[in-house]
Amino acid sequence: MRKSRRIIIVLGVLFVVAFSSAAYLRTKYIPAILMYHSVCPNPAPKNLLAVSVSSFERQMRFLKERRYNVITIESLADLIRQKKKIPPKSIAITFDDGYKDNYTYAFPILKKYKLPATIFIITNEVGRPDGSRLNWEEILAMRDSGLISFGSHCLGPEPLTKIKSQEEVKRQIFASKAVLEEKLGRKVNIFSYPEGRFNAIIKQLVIDAGYQAAVATNPGKRFPSDDIFALKRLRISANCNNPFVFWIETSGYYNFMREYKRK
Repeated sequence: MRKSRRIIIVLGVLFVVAFSSAAYLRTKYIPAILMYHSVCPNPAPKNLLAVSVSSFERQMRFLKERRYNVITIESLADLIRQKKKIPPKSIAITFDDGYKDNYTYAFPILKKYKLPATIFIITNEVGRPDGSRLNWEEILAMRDSGLISFGSHCLGPEPLTKIKSQEEVKRQIFASKAVLEEKLGRKVNIFSYPEGRFNAIIKQLVIDAGYQAAVATNPGKRFPSDDIFALKRLRISANCNNPFVFWIETSGYYNFMREYKRK
């Protein structure tokens, strides 16, 4: 089902490229924000939140060799906020949850190609006893590299839309920012909605907390591409092992086709 959906979208992109004017396409360009989770040697076949180390390296090499303008989420949000022209082939790389393999496998590859990325941390899961999440020492080492920035992914992993108490929602948003800022010794300006879910109240609390931007997953056409508190991301999974699919998803037109298909 997922493969057929991908094929439909890819064919749709090709159709638009073939039959639409270049001027029209330019108005639909949205810089791709890639959303990764886990990067590991042998991900389980059905784990849609993991990519293999070899695929990740191939994708980062692709971005480097084809001279993509890889920038941070914060830089992209600033360009949008100031209504400045976004350079062609701009792209941002993000990771959700703070898996330890982000340090073990993804970080060395990002350093190799000198590509910046943002990792969104679930603060209560830092240093989890099972060893599956980053610890503060690893987080600080990545911070000190100058390549990796950090944002909040709340105190815990539960989607904020499932939490009934507004006070608890507020605590998740505000307290996670405070914890990260204390540990990192710098401002934390970017927020990632758990599972990409949010509503108007949650969005306003993120703004009230002092974040400068927030990322979702695919909030849909009702949110414009210049809404810096509902930035749209593309989940990168095993489906993107195919270099052609990865090229389409990083083109800047994939979000348009994904939403156009749902009309």
